[in-house]
Amino acid sequence: MKRPAYLVPGDEIYLVAPSFGCTIDPYLTRLDVSIKNFKRKGFRVIEGPNIRLNEGVVASAPAKARAKEIEDAFASSAKLVISVGGGELMDEILPELDFEKLGQCEPKWFMGFSDNANLTFLLTTKLGWMTVYGPCAPAFFQKKWRLAEKDAYELLQGRKHFEGYPKWSITRQNANPLISYRCTQPKIITSFGFDAPVTGTLLGGCLDILQLFPGTRFDDVARFNAEHPEGIIWYLEACDLNPLDLRRTLFRLKEAHWFDNAKAFLFGRMKRPNVYGFEGIDRFNAVTDMLGELGKPILIDIDLGHVSPSMPIINGAKAKVSLIEGNIHIDYLDE
Repeated sequence: MKRPAYLVPGDEIYLVAPSFGCTIDPYLTRLDVSIKNFKRKGFRVIEGPNIRLNEGVVASAPAKARAKEIEDAFASSAKLVISVGGGELMDEILPELDFEKLGQCEPKWFMGFSDNANLTFLLTTKLGWMTVYGPCAPAFFQKKWRLAEKDAYELLQGRKHFEGYPKWSITRQNANPLISYRCTQPKIITSFGFDAPVTGTLLGGCLDILQLFPGTRFDDVARFNAEHPEGIIWYLEACDLNPLDLRRTLFRLKEAHWFDNAKAFLFGRMKRPNVYGFEGIDRFNAVTDMLGELGKPILIDIDLGHVSPSMPIINGAKAKVSLIEGNIHIDYLDE
């Protein structure tokens, strides 16, 4: 795997909008404040041309323009390319991207969340670059960063040990764009056979996006599996999927042989944990019914996904994952 250089003050950060742009609050105000915070930390910020636009089909710009912004960002001298938002149709830029041209660039970090799994996943599986499935740029709006954003920043600077957070949030966003969620719910991680630390290569992202790739020209998971005989620790979360959707998605990925080299599975909290009208169908048996026959350890409801806070995770990095006193610990191993 190719690990980009760690981030240090003075480096350039390139902001891109491969999915939504920031045109409404809270995102627009938070983006402006986050840029100030990056500059206060000593970074130079380059603003891509699409980050404040809404000129595409539920996207910042037409697909060709968004793809060009990405290619320009990776051809630049920036050390970090970070998306300004998730969204819905980032997949439409993929046919417009020249992955061969991208592969000739010096590897640099790409970080984004949700719809950005289109790039965090493919840059890793197709080009062998480490990427960060983590917060988008507007999340860094607080002067004192929250735990997840602080972790993402220190991850990009080379910190090796991370652990889950004590509580999670079901609080809706406040009308004031500069007021954040409050974490009030005690965390409970459910383990299925996760009795000892597991070592392998981390890979995953948002299942709403990953389910698009099997059977397409963008699917290089078989090659990635073959190149990582140490095994894959899959981390997975969902945005709009309910447990029935989750069953179908895991069935598809399993039948596409994505999980042939799996060492363990880590599942984040779900926004839609129930299927109303279908008694006995839940996120637990959706996972165990589909994956139990593989005989691999599973954790469910870790601090990951669209229910805050979410741990940033490096795609393509070798790591040791442990469950210690009910909390997840991730230790990144030297390459």
